[in-house]
Amino acid sequence: MQTGINYTITGERDRDIICGYHQSPFPHFLNKTGFKNDIATLNRTALKALTFDGREWVSRFTIGFEVEKNMFHRNAVKEYELLKGFERDASCGYEAITHVLPLIPAGTWRNKVFDMMHKAERIIDDRYSPSDTRCGGHITLGVVGMSGNELMDATRKYSGILYAMFRNRLKNNYCRENNRMEWSHYGSRYQVCLKKDHTIEFRLPSKIESVKQMMRRYELCYELLDYAVNVKGSFPNFLKRITPLVVSMYNGNEAKAKTILSLASEFQEYINTGVKSENVRDYIPYTL
Repeated sequence: MQTGINYTITGERDRDIICGYHQSPFPHFLNKTGFKNDIATLNRTALKALTFDGREWVSRFTIGFEVEKNMFHRNAVKEYELLKGFERDASCGYEAITHVLPLIPAGTWRNKVFDMMHKAERIIDDRYSPSDTRCGGHITLGVVGMSGNELMDATRKYSGILYAMFRNRLKNNYCRENNRMEWSHYGSRYQVCLKKDHTIEFRLPSKIESVKQMMRRYELCYELLDYAVNVKGSFPNFLKRITPLVVSMYNGNEAKAKTILSLASEFQEYINTGVKSENVRDYIPYTL
């Protein structure tokens, strides 16, 4: 019996070697499934995250991760269902880059995405493939039917949570520009969030150290896009919605999570108005 989409390796050239910078193979778009089994567990509200093109169900939201490492575990560089390939990286050493993944609600289809992450744990987990503070964890987000300008405008209203979590990266030379996420900004690509034609790339997130961490970031990005694109509610209500997830991201430490959520509100005020509160001022470059 067919149990839905089955993600497999492709056997295509160069997906199992370390390529030069920006020379790894093109990604596959994995945000389609032709099987009802994959979406059967989704309720009516969750189904709004999908569209039907007449043949397949398409995830409206997409996500891609960059996993920067100082080195990869011995014999771990091979093709994985999750990854489009491997490259050398100027800031950290090496990076693994995912295919374009469906960003979807909890259910059977999401579990298959998480399974791909688990299969690549020897690349993702620091206990196998180490990273340091030079490494980042860039995340690219897309929404079917939205331009990069539109997506930047929608997500900046709720991105204070990312600023709070990754505040120590705001002064990093590789992501220090355009701190208020203004889509009209024209500078180098070293921005907090880089606008592209049909996607945005959050360059702010820190290195990915484990599969669990990647999974939680995936969940947070889904909540961010769903709220920014579909709900469009207030920022305080957004924080209420993601509070259990933030607590989970900090291993159940409610005090730490409370601090992050409080800082998120202050960073959001800065994004909206440019006002730097005492608690966030020292994290923001003076010249930008």
